[in-house]
Amino acid sequence: MYNYGKNDRPLILSVLVSMFIFTIHPLYPIEKGDGTSFTFVQLCDPQLGMGGYEHDMETFAKAVQRINILKPDFVIICGDLVNIANVKSCGDFEKIKSDLKVPCYLLAGNHDIGNEPTSATLTFYRKTFGKDYYSFQHKRFAFIVVNTQLWKSHTKGESERHDLWFRKELRAASERKSPVIVAGHYPLFLKSPDEKEEYFNISKEKRLEILSLFKECGVIAMLGGHVHKLIINDYEGIQFVNGETTCVNFDKRPFGFRLWRVDASGALTHEFIPLEEDKIE
Repeated sequence: MYNYGKNDRPLILSVLVSMFIFTIHPLYPIEKGDGTSFTFVQLCDPQLGMGGYEHDMETFAKAVQRINILKPDFVIICGDLVNIANVKSCGDFEKIKSDLKVPCYLLAGNHDIGNEPTSATLTFYRKTFGKDYYSFQHKRFAFIVVNTQLWKSHTKGESERHDLWFRKELRAASERKSPVIVAGHYPLFLKSPDEKEEYFNISKEKRLEILSLFKECGVIAMLGGHVHKLIINDYEGIQFVNGETTCVNFDKRPFGFRLWRVDASGALTHEFIPLEEDKIE
């Protein structure tokens, strides 16, 4: 738990009381008191320029300020960093992000690399932000950051390399007995694994292939953005969370982000942190 000071009281009051709880994959139970406790932030779609350029810079900056007060172990920004990817927008994004006082991991969204990625858009992203898919370990947990655009739209050569890498990372995490959290921009599905493909999800064939790998390799959660509304699903004990944004929310939810906690008992929880103190539900 945090040791909040007097100046942090407004932030405490702003935290929504609703909390979603699920347990670590039974294949990899965590012993009580083994030092695995940590927190991280899931921030979705800052997308500078979608809700008004100045507005989006202001709300993203406010999110950075609140995150710095919370002092999580790290932040994952779930894609659509900007609305139109160019030197100015990406530079403005990087300038605001640089104020974060904790490590930050970025994802590529469709607005960052295009609905149909090309060599040019991928090269621009990689030169500007770094790798568009990678993994990292935090305590016992494996975090695998994927480029869901390479699942949504087949990109010759790129999609194949991405999928080979993804399978390798999952197998390696499974061999280490590391619970896996996947982070990708697109949700696999919106309501049901059997639903038809549309703009906001990926194809059923690819979806079922990925879900099978998830079950096999100890994935416990997938975090994403893209939909600009809160969607929480459970599939055979695997939690799927696409959170609120800081630019535009189609479901009229407040702007904000998700704070996740992993405690020593093995429970993984998340709660909504609104940017405005009066947006308590």
